[in-house]
Amino acid sequence: MLLKDRVAIVYGGSGAVGGAVAKAFAREGAHVFIAARRVAPLEAVAAEIRAAGGKVEIAPVDTSDKAAVEAHLAAIADRAGPVKLMFNGVEWGDTQGHHVIDMDLERFIRPIRQGLINWFHTGTAVARHMAANGGGAIVGITANAGRQALPYTGGFGVACAAVEHFLRMLAVENGPEGVRVTWVRSPGSPDAPGVREAWQLRADEWGMTFDEVHAQFAKDTPLRYITPLPQIANAVVMLASDYAAGMTATMANATGGAQVD
Repeated sequence: MLLKDRVAIVYGGSGAVGGAVAKAFAREGAHVFIAARRVAPLEAVAAEIRAAGGKVEIAPVDTSDKAAVEAHLAAIADRAGPVKLMFNGVEWGDTQGHHVIDMDLERFIRPIRQGLINWFHTGTAVARHMAANGGGAIVGITANAGRQALPYTGGFGVACAAVEHFLRMLAVENGPEGVRVTWVRSPGSPDAPGVREAWQLRADEWGMTFDEVHAQFAKDTPLRYITPLPQIANAVVMLASDYAAGMTATMANATGGAQVD
């Protein structure tokens, strides 16, 4: 097990990406604490983890609330010991589907503001905690749009770029204390609910099946498919593990070659 007995927090653990990462962390032996604003979806993820033999606990946490984040972190440390792993998969209030010139400022800036607020609160608190407790690994997730300008993505691409640079700063400033900070660049997995719904709408519009739309979107990627959630979660596990001990202030490109470095 790559993460045996390590204490891990997954913020946004009730979502598609956060839930997949929480399950992968637990599978690899971590004691996982999943957090989100609503309890019921957290319970559903926790039930799956427990059914598979994993160790998980839940708590309602609003990452826009600095005091709530810090209190939750302190409670985990008191209960289970120092937190060594963190993943943030909190949703940013994304607003895509229109050209920037057709959006008002509030709609454009929403994912930028929300992405940075939740990362600032969680990232600074956890990095400070890890630095005082022998280090650890912080992992995030962004998308192709953080580097490649794509139409109809609104403020999402700007948010990805901003979060990526925040994570670089967190890595550089806390690296001397043994804190690694990395992120996975995702293409937008077809088995994530929001992506699946968007693709199904396009399939209906084009008179295609879902699989045909997948093939259409993937035809220009070297691997000819779009990376699914379990593989994104596995990339997060790798970055969180000792196999990535020499990696910080950088990302794992899990786009299937859709974006070539």
